Amino acid sequence: MKRLLLMLLLLLGAWIYYERQALADFTGILSAYSAKEYCSCRFVMGFDAPYCRAYVRQYLPLSRLEENTPARQVTAVGLGVERRARWQSVREGCGLLP
Repeated sequence: MKRLLLMLLLLLGAWIYYERQALADFTGILSAYSAKEYCSCRFVMGFDAPYCRAYVRQYLPLSRLEENTPARQVTAVGLGVERRARWQSVREGCGLLP
């Protein structure tokens, strides 16, 4: 039993090492996706805020999702990473800010 547990732990450690870059990138993807999609939902499609909050809801919750309506900008914070998206124009829609 101990050997099986040790083997499983070693396999898990090897998988984490192999996928380390993808796992590190995931934190930024969660907040970037939420900011961009919420911005598009609100300022491009024109839906109301409760609908858009439900639209961008993920299995992992965001710690913060703020909307600055006059500036047409959205800030999303998830897993400790903050990303912003802003409405650019009618032709371009919303884009992530650096």
